[in-house]
This record gives sequence, structure tokens and C-alpha cells, in this order.
Amino acid sequence: MIFSINFFSKLAFILLISIFCLSECVLVKKNPPENFQIGKQELRIAVLPAENLSGTPVPLKKIKASIIEKLKGQGLSVLEGDELDKFMALYRVRYTGGIDAATAEAFKKEIGVNAVLITSVELYNETTPSKVALISRLVSTGGNPVILWMDSVGLSGDDSPGILNTGLIEDYNLLLDKAIESLNASLRRYLSESRGMLSTKKNRKFLAPKISYNISFINPDKKYAVAVIPFFNDSTRKNSGEIIMLHFVMQMMKLKNFDVIEPGVIRQELLKMRIIMDAGISLSDADLILNGLNADLMLSGRVMGYDDYIGSFGKTKVDFSVQLLNKEGKKVVWASKSYSEGDDRVFLFDWGKINTANAMASEMVRIAVDSMVKQ
Repeated sequence: MIFSINFFSKLAFILLISIFCLSECVLVKKNPPENFQIGKQELRIAVLPAENLSGTPVPLKKIKASIIEKLKGQGLSVLEGDELDKFMALYRVRYTGGIDAATAEAFKKEIGVNAVLITSVELYNETTPSKVALISRLVSTGGNPVILWMDSVGLSGDDSPGILNTGLIEDYNLLLDKAIESLNASLRRYLSESRGMLSTKKNRKFLAPKISYNISFINPDKKYAVAVIPFFNDSTRKNSGEIIMLHFVMQMMKLKNFDVIEPGVIRQELLKMRIIMDAGISLSDADLILNGLNADLMLSGRVMGYDDYIGSFGKTKVDFSVQLLNKEGKKVVWASKSYSEGDDRVFLFDWGKINTANAMASEMVRIAVDSMVKQ
């Protein structure tokens, strides 16, 4: 009898806790960040068509529709359909991987949009194991577009296969939805809680730069405007220069002493100056860029390798070098060389193996940037 009483008491307690947890989850879903504001205006987002940096066919419309659906699920106001199409046609907006100052100004004045969501597809593969990598950022509109939030995700269907492959994700639709939901959750945290960037440190020491050079230059009381230029692509992977650039933008904007200039603004300035980077940036071009953008620092570099693999066997490789030029004194104040493979220090059953270049590059860049600010 005592056993029965204790058993039913424990069962009732478990049920009570379960009901409480479910009610809490429902409460969270019923309280989206509806009143989030930029300045004195309620947030209204325009979702641009996704940019394809994968070098392979990608269902861009499907990805955009899924992103919009999840934003609406948060209770956010989203500009879509004919109104956005007409605006883009009127202002001849063809490039969707960034936003320049003139377009940002028009978004705000003409149709009352005060933030633009920009998404780049880095990797997309539907064959088993399926893979996807996305980089997304939220940029304010107006004459001076500012990156408010930025995050990335790289997933493979065999990231967590578990015992007898019970955790293997074979349906690429499920993997894509998981990736988009990961970015949506990150944006939701930014809007509803901290209103700031989150940084998760995984302490992968083997991803640290192989070579690093650093001159103390940071004044803790000063904000530095930073222009991150597309890296010169010396690899076999198309668009890897733009991809690594986005990873550095994402990591550097998390640092309190840096104001990272929106890549779309930089692209427009490079076009205006007619600067073509055949083999990197020359010192004279760097001077023009820094003055034209009113930037204090310019980060540029070279990508020697950025490799993903298709199928169950293979390994990712990321290889890049980077340097930071200070406008004051026109000298390099930081330089770094990084190279890693996805199976480094993996000895048993592929435990710890990194299956996407996105996931590996994100950590490599974060660790490199951390080494830059350590004086």
C-alpha cells in the first residue's frame, strides 16, 4: 500500500510539472515581440529574395516563403507580395545580397519599412545526407543603414546520427526547416530579450590561427568604423570570397569597439570607384576606400580553400589569410592565417567531425577575431 501511494504521488507530481511546462510554452508563444521598435517606429520588415552563393540550384522562393512564415509567426509586420515587387522594380533593385544607402533611404521614406532581412544561401544539397548553410542579417533602413542582428547556421543530415542512425535526417525539407528555425530563434532572442548579439564559444583550440601578428591599436574609449572587403578568391569554390567576408562581418559586429559597415554600402562604393580586385587590394585603392566610406579600419584577405563534400564520406576544408589595415599610419595592425579540416583531432566513429564548411568557418573566424582584440 505504501508503494502504491508513493507511486501515485510521484505520478501526480510528474503530471503537474508537465502541465506547468506546457502552459509556460504556450505563454511564450502567445507573447511575440510585437512592439519592438527602431527609434520611435514599430518594426516593419522587408524580406529580400535570398542570395544564392552556393553555386548550385536553390529553391529561393521556397526559402523566402518559409522565412516570412516564421516571422509572421512571431507577430512581426512583414512587407511582401506586389508591394515589395513594385518597389524593387521602381528602384531597380537587382542585387539582394546587401543594401546601399540610397535604397535603404527609399525603403524608409516610400513604403515605411524600417528594417530589411537579407539572407545568403551558402550551401544547399538535397542528396542524402542533405546539407544546408544560411547566413542572415537584419539591417536598418534610412540614410545610414546599420546591421542590427546577424547569424549563420550550417547543418548536415548526419551531424547527430546517434545509435543505428536514429538521429539521421534524410528529408532535406526537414533539415531546411530546422536551419531556418534556428535563425528565426536567434532573431527572436535578439528582438525579445537582450536586443544584442549572442556569442557562443565552443573552445575548439585546433581551429585557432596557425600564424598571427598583432599590434596594439585599440583605444577602449573609441568606436572604429570597419569596412570588410570581399576576400580575393584563390580557391576552386565559387563565391568563397563573399562567404568568408560575411563570416567576418558577423563576428566583428559582436565586438563593442567596432561599427561594421553594411556590405551593400561597401559594394556600391566599390562600383562607384570602379575598383576591380584582380589580385587583392592595393594600398592606393585601400586609401580611396577608407576615405570614401569614412572608415577607420579596412579588413581584407584571401581564400585559398573553402570545400564542402557531398555524400557520407569526405571532409571539409577551410583555408584563409586576413589582414587589418589602420587608416591612421596606413599600416597593417593585425594579420592572421588559418587552416583546418573537418576531421582534425577526430579519432573514433567521426565523433566531433564538422560536416559543413559554414560551421567550421564560423568558429575559425570567431577565434581569429578574438585573437585580434586581445592586446
